[in-house]
Amino acid sequence: MQRSISKIFQLSILPILFFPFLLSCGGEEKPQVPPPPKVTVSNPLVSEIVEWDEYTGRLDAIDSVEVRARVSGYLQSIHFDEGEIVDKGKLLLIIDPRPFQAAVNRAEGELQLANARLKLARDNLARAKKLLDARAISKEEFDTRASEVEQAKASVESAKAVVEEAALNLEFTEVKAPIRGRISRELVTEGNLINGGTGGTLLTTLVSLDPIHVYFEADERSVLKYIRLDRNGARPSSRETANPVYLALVDEEGFPHKGKMDFVDNRLDPNTGTMTGRAIFPNPDLILTPGLFGRVRLQGSAKYEALQIPDEAVGTDQSQKFVLTVNDENIVEYKRVVLGPVVNGLRVVREGLEPDNLVITKGIQRSRPDSKVDPITEEIKIKKDPNTPDLSDISIPSEQKQEN
Repeated sequence: MQRSISKIFQLSILPILFFPFLLSCGGEEKPQVPPPPKVTVSNPLVSEIVEWDEYTGRLDAIDSVEVRARVSGYLQSIHFDEGEIVDKGKLLLIIDPRPFQAAVNRAEGELQLANARLKLARDNLARAKKLLDARAISKEEFDTRASEVEQAKASVESAKAVVEEAALNLEFTEVKAPIRGRISRELVTEGNLINGGTGGTLLTTLVSLDPIHVYFEADERSVLKYIRLDRNGARPSSRETANPVYLALVDEEGFPHKGKMDFVDNRLDPNTGTMTGRAIFPNPDLILTPGLFGRVRLQGSAKYEALQIPDEAVGTDQSQKFVLTVNDENIVEYKRVVLGPVVNGLRVVREGLEPDNLVITKGIQRSRPDSKVDPITEEIKIKKDPNTPDLSDISIPSEQKQEN
């Protein structure tokens, strides 16, 4: 009996004990809203810039000579070191001069004989004139003596020409450097027979180094752009003006070599759709070597004020480029933009932005259009490359291209 009463009491008190717990479980707790993400925003940098077009260029010597002998003979001696810098007029090779010296001696002898015959003919003409005055000979015989003088004069002139030719051939046995430059290796060793004249034996090659040319190919669209810039007065044509050009070798940062345009071809190559341009560069340290390839930078626009932002602030939506901006209410807005090149480390924005827009430059991954953010304003700083051409470099008034 007592056990039954205790059980009833326990069953009756359970609802009272669990009622507060049921009330707490049945209530809904309000969720906490996370704070807006922090982002860095900046106004686009407004700066005066010039766009530069880049091409692949090939270095080539201004003067290049295939050294060949003008006369045939046996190579007697070589007077240069392979790969050295030689001055103009330096003796390079000697062809055995003895046969040519003999030819000079023989020609001089023939000249002396012709002079002697001329003297004799003139003496005969003088006697014939006296005899003609004395009517001792006929006029026909006098004319014969006069004709012999003219023939003797012609023989003398012919002999002189033979002497000059023989002397030239003797001089040509000494092969000298026609230009200053770096010489190649010996292609023929001493003792070999050399064929002279056109198509003769190639002995070595010689190339000039300072200054040096760089050739590059501009595509059709770029050529049309340069033509329109010239007609609009925004950038002078490289045909008439020595526009600045910058060069970087494959292992160089920036564009440390400064030169200028000095030639533009007269037509586009129909096979490649490109036009050949040429620039000339000083090369006092001789680091620019013919045959090397490099990057060429050429002025591609006039000076103008551009909006620039860091490249990391630009997003890609399929084929579209966009940036995220923040309005006055700190709401993110999506803006499509048209981009230009990178100048001084910052991307040029051609369309889609205004100077007073606040562009998200850091934290773009945490931002969504139409969402709220907590912006921190930061000024965009230009990343000036020490090798980037200065704007003053393009101020070339009317300097004419160098003629070569």
